[in-house]
Amino acid sequence: MIRLLVLLSASCLVIHGCPTIVSRAQWGGKSSECTIGLSTPVPNVVIHHTEGAFCNSRSTCSAQAKNIQSYHMNSRDWCDIGYNFLIGEDGAVYEGRGWTTHGAHALTYNPISIGISFIGSFDGREPNTAALNAAKSLIACGVSKNFIRGAYTLKGHRNVMSTSCPGNSLYRVIQGWPRFKA
Repeated sequence: MIRLLVLLSASCLVIHGCPTIVSRAQWGGKSSECTIGLSTPVPNVVIHHTEGAFCNSRSTCSAQAKNIQSYHMNSRDWCDIGYNFLIGEDGAVYEGRGWTTHGAHALTYNPISIGISFIGSFDGREPNTAALNAAKSLIACGVSKNFIRGAYTLKGHRNVMSTSCPGNSLYRVIQGWPRFKA
């Protein structure tokens, strides 16, 4: 018997704790040039924000994901977008490097974490409820699929590097999430 759990509060379909993930092909991402795998399950989740414009629809979030990928690949000369996943204020998760590819989001934490970045700047305001719920669902999904350890540690980017990321407002929010540790 298949159990189907449907949550509509985040304005996206969630099945077995996993949110809707917009694939790279769906958002128009370039092919990855990355070759380093990520040893899962990882012990950490690192939360970021992209510092750019926010998005609240599939089209604007897809455009932002493409812009971020272009910046990371063309200006920083990385093999792909740096994050494993991005979260839009449309309540969707956008696939970056995914669950099994080594990220470029937090130096020494790259090989031991999943990097999740909220699209936008969250120093003076919090992401909306749909985005926050999508991130929580993504983390639960990663745990349920054994990509993230059950006893993972949640950190803000500023906890692992000298930066103000993920913005003061978002940082205050994640400090109240389960498993957060500065």
